[in-house]
Amino acid sequence: MAPVRGWQAAAYGVTAARIARRGLRDGQRLPRARAEERAVFVVGSPRSGTSFTGAALGSQPGFVDLGEVPLLKAAVPRLAGLPAGEQARELRRILERVRGLALVRGLRGVEQNPETSFVLAGALLAYPEALAVHVVRDGRDVVCSLLERGWLGAGRAGKDDAGQSYGRHARFWVEPERREEFERAGEARRAAWAWRRYVGAARALPERTVELRYETLVTSPHAEADRIAEALGSEPAPLRAAFAKAHASSLGRWRTQLGPEQVAEVEAEAGGLLAELGYA
Repeated sequence: MAPVRGWQAAAYGVTAARIARRGLRDGQRLPRARAEERAVFVVGSPRSGTSFTGAALGSQPGFVDLGEVPLLKAAVPRLAGLPAGEQARELRRILERVRGLALVRGLRGVEQNPETSFVLAGALLAYPEALAVHVVRDGRDVVCSLLERGWLGAGRAGKDDAGQSYGRHARFWVEPERREEFERAGEARRAAWAWRRYVGAARALPERTVELRYETLVTSPHAEADRIAEALGSEPAPLRAAFAKAHASSLGRWRTQLGPEQVAEVEAEAGGLLAELGYA
């Protein structure tokens, strides 16, 4: 493996320590005859329930939640424009280094970076036995949550854990010919733009992706746990217990938290996808 320095070395260390603590639960971190290749990639838009879902899947016996791996998140803007084979090599190198340092290569890793949506072909090529779980949530509720966080806001300073700046500037996922339009748009429209692009990217390989509607997870946690567990080949009871912790307080929040102009911006940018997914 290539040497790592500076921020990367520190990020690997912090990430591995976090994952190792999770892998120790229930005495799971035991020697295995072979590395576990049946990875799970939780994809979808930020603020769609990917973190909750990743943690729930990772809590199952024999699994470990890798969380959002900052090294991978930082690499995605560069990897997104490369062929799937090149994506696969870099993505696997990062994840295997993290898994090895954390001593959890014998557990089924659950990776949950929303940005992995844009390199999903590479991720599933890197791990041929892997499955993707795409968490889909009403884009209007996602917009509310993104506005609350302010990640795309004009006045938001600072950087995320992958060293990427907040603010209104165009990200790698904005269509090149629309970058200036993105930066001029209102924040609600930029948030809807993000939802549309992430969801579109995460739907690229339906034959190896299980879709999970956040709204259905909340209203029917046991039925959804049974369905997802069957797809993963795991026991449903632990996932039932994990999914039961989801709450409905954020469902439909857009009806009271978005003004008419903001709703119009969201529909102008993402109305087609909202309708296609049955949200409008």
